Amino acid sequence: MHAPSSARLPRLSFGVGDRFAHQAAAQLAAFEQLEADGVLVAPVWNKSNREHGFVGSQPPSVRAAAAKAVEERGWGHPWFVDADHIRLETVERFLDTSDFFTIDVADSIGNPATVAEIAAFVARHPELTRTLNVAGVAEPLVLTGDIVAAIAGNYLLAAREAGAIHRHIKARKGGAGFVTEVSLDETDSPQTPRELLVILCLLADERVPLDTIAPKFTGRFNKGVDYVGDLVAFEREFNDDLAVLAHAASTYGLPVGLKLSVHSGSDKFSLYPVIRRALERSGAGVHVKTAGTTWLEEIIGLSEAGGDGLALTREIYSYALGAIDELCAPYASVIDIDRARLPSAAELASWDGPRLAAAIRHLPADPRFNPHVRQLLHVSFKVAAKQGARYTDLLLAHRDIVGRQVTENLYQRHLRPLFAPQRGSVA
Repeated sequence: MHAPSSARLPRLSFGVGDRFAHQAAAQLAAFEQLEADGVLVAPVWNKSNREHGFVGSQPPSVRAAAAKAVEERGWGHPWFVDADHIRLETVERFLDTSDFFTIDVADSIGNPATVAEIAAFVARHPELTRTLNVAGVAEPLVLTGDIVAAIAGNYLLAAREAGAIHRHIKARKGGAGFVTEVSLDETDSPQTPRELLVILCLLADERVPLDTIAPKFTGRFNKGVDYVGDLVAFEREFNDDLAVLAHAASTYGLPVGLKLSVHSGSDKFSLYPVIRRALERSGAGVHVKTAGTTWLEEIIGLSEAGGDGLALTREIYSYALGAIDELCAPYASVIDIDRARLPSAAELASWDGPRLAAAIRHLPADPRFNPHVRQLLHVSFKVAAKQGARYTDLLLAHRDIVGRQVTENLYQRHLRPLFAPQRGSVA
């Protein structure tokens, strides 16, 4: 059964996408395997307003699919449905069926507040206008009145927007509890630890009871492929951010257990050891949100199945290659596709099912893996959506092989490296 909606988000949670609402049971099986390892992580099914628009689905479908899987598999632990990247103009359709709200204020970052509003904030928080030695932060946070004013000028209106959206959700939910996340990640520049501290203070002033906050980290978080950036710098930043969250929670009365949310875009395998070390050292929690790469596991399974499944995967790729500009445009900032490394439709059509599956499956050590094919197909899910019943009927016909891909990917390549007791190498 569903955990009570007033339950707090557990220390460890992991967000999964299910674009076509067919893989919730296979996803849940991966969390069960992790539970058998002795680690409980709460699944959070996430789907954004934009993704619903691309696929033609409605928010209730996410809860319906998740609830069915939870009942069938007897999952007795907390689980959640995330209204992903909502804003005031899009939240309404998610209110009845979501209990986790990712409030996206990226568009308000940089909109200037008035001089009087900024001055009032600085005057209200003299504790910020000095050099702070925050336990766990590598270097002192150098803050002055002018620095705090500059940060507040950049983020005050975003915090105010988060407050307005949270209050709207609270009023409309009629007292039912829900998880609150604020997302700052879809911006051009990462937030420094001192910026994050001021942002948390701004959100506390707005009385936003944060469960998680998703800052933008340094480096590239492209969809469906590994992290590109300086791992040493990321580790320092991640640890500093954990320490800032703990300091802000105790200083400003934010909820105990406030945690970082990593909007990973999925498959940031090189970051998993970094995150794991930080959690083991600090005892902090984390929410890791993946993108809709479950759909890639579906077409990997269909490719492996051969026949009509393989034929459809080839067709989707051929169409995507011809419509590459249109398909990639909405994701231009989070993909890096070298078109010279994309095989022609004719070449890909000559591959058998295992060869095509290997090109898509994210095993970087496999010489057949092609990250450019993977990224193109990742953003091409709406091509499959246009197939309607043809696509979903194939998912049902090959549910076993598709489900195995989904479960294995989620458990072996994500949940186990992040959270499970270590025992040998990752598959």
